[in-house]
Amino acid sequence: MGAHPDPELFRDVFGHFATGVAVITSAGPSGAGGMTANAICSLSLDPLLALVCFENRARTLPIVRDAGRFGINVLSAAQERLAGVFASKLPESEKLEGVAHRIEQDVPIIEGSIAWAACELRELIPGGDHTIGIGKVVALGLGGGEPLLWYRGQYRALPG
Repeated sequence: MGAHPDPELFRDVFGHFATGVAVITSAGPSGAGGMTANAICSLSLDPLLALVCFENRARTLPIVRDAGRFGINVLSAAQERLAGVFASKLPESEKLEGVAHRIEQDVPIIEGSIAWAACELRELIPGGDHTIGIGKVVALGLGGGEPLLWYRGQYRALPG
């Protein structure tokens, strides 16, 4: 049998898959917060379902679990600073402070996002060191601007 694949090479290989950058937000009985994520995708058109991957230690995960809802905020290239704020170790309660947002379907939606969805949590599934969250989309919308991208461990913008 061959050697096990190297986790660092695994990270590097999948780092070559350019993704958008989103902030997952939630608010409920245990407070409000959010986290930066790039492991999100549409899952189903009938019903409308979205998928988000949470690191098992993510402090946003218990908020989402308690609230039963989460928001997906697709960031614009002009919002790179916000990606850093929500990826930081700031207390969850401080992450939304000073960030322009509104509430849609009981979920914080960040102003200036190029797209957003509010989801009702349907299922949490173990996935190694992550938990896969599946949400039913209950509201969504579009903003404007160019996307913030994550590629090879760095934030990027579309050339142009």
